[in-house]
Amino acid sequence: MLKIIYADDNLNVDYLDVCLEDWINTRVTISVRSATGIHIEFSTAAFLLPADSSTIAQLENIQDENLVEFCRCDAESLEVVLKGIWLTSDLESETGVFATELKYETEYLLHNMFKPKFCPV
Repeated sequence: MLKIIYADDNLNVDYLDVCLEDWINTRVTISVRSATGIHIEFSTAAFLLPADSSTIAQLENIQDENLVEFCRCDAESLEVVLKGIWLTSDLESETGVFATELKYETEYLLHNMFKPKFCPV
């Protein structure tokens, strides 16, 4: 599972070795026990990767059931768009956690390619 944390001042992509359903159930349980609101919805998330030839060559082989799309932004960057689940405690907030479950090879590749310097804040 890939988890993308959108904070006020940064973005982080993590790989977790758990299934998405179990992770969401744990988050809901924590929310209930701590009396904290939680909002969950299907959504998309995006982050940038460098658009060099090695990145593009590796990404061309990804085929993950319409859960991953790539869009060329400019000569230097490539946007990765994922479908998954958005979790936040505040509906109006731009901070929260996005999670998606892809093929292991896709998750591994995207996690290792992520470079925070390419992400706007």
